[in-house]
Amino acid sequence: MRGIACMAGGMFLFAAVDTHAKFLTDSIHPVQIAWSRQLGLLLGVVFVLFFRGFEILRTQHPYLQIARGALAAASATCFIFAVSFVPLADAVAISFVAPFIVTVMGALILREPVGIRRWIAVTIGFIGTLIVLRPGMGTVHPAAALVLVAAFFFALRQILSRSLSGSDRTITTVAYTAITATALLSLPLPFVWKTPEWGQEVFLLASMAVLAGLAEILVIKSLELAQAVVLAPVHYSLLIWGTFYGWLVFNQLPDLWTWVGALIIVATGIYTLHRERITAKRA
Repeated sequence: MRGIACMAGGMFLFAAVDTHAKFLTDSIHPVQIAWSRQLGLLLGVVFVLFFRGFEILRTQHPYLQIARGALAAASATCFIFAVSFVPLADAVAISFVAPFIVTVMGALILREPVGIRRWIAVTIGFIGTLIVLRPGMGTVHPAAALVLVAAFFFALRQILSRSLSGSDRTITTVAYTAITATALLSLPLPFVWKTPEWGQEVFLLASMAVLAGLAEILVIKSLELAQAVVLAPVHYSLLIWGTFYGWLVFNQLPDLWTWVGALIIVATGIYTLHRERITAKRA
């Protein structure tokens, strides 16, 4: 229960971070926002390094760790670009397609066994995503496609995480992700940098960085206290908080079809996780 509570707290804070990011896109470039967000994660890693030492950076696969960090930078930047145009709750709902992409990639790249039930769940989840997007109807901004790109990069990160899980600890992977993503986002930063105005912009950027770091620490702690398959469904609470913040800050609420598509995605996602847990027990 403590692990679930930590994961739920992490999701609550991550939704707040996304809200900060969307609000800031009116005046700050998305790359600078993504860099500030990753800086918060880096601060969280520095906090862990202070207590555990540099031993957590020991890895057998440095190139895979760097690749994962690059994907983290790309997915965060694409998502922030998208939410500058797309309502927050809609973007969060679309991003939940990532677990289905992970299932497909797991079967194609890692040669993981995927039964007919999970393939059906993937198909239904994709239909749910189409209901949210409604392509060709002009109801969703074209920038929503960037959320799909972000989800694709996120799925690739998860595939790398599975490959690394047998040799590297979770905290090692998080540390390399923070260091690599921050370093890569620092490269284009001088070309888009805007000195934040004292007051609201500085406060929002600083609080976003701190909340991102705290959220990551909570997620790390949750993975130490409970199994990943138990915690995974809690990730879907992001939709609740994303909707809440979207209404509270931007006065935006999803329409009926977005709710329908989101519920389909969440239901099939939880079912996919359930099937993964059964497969893991049999193994």
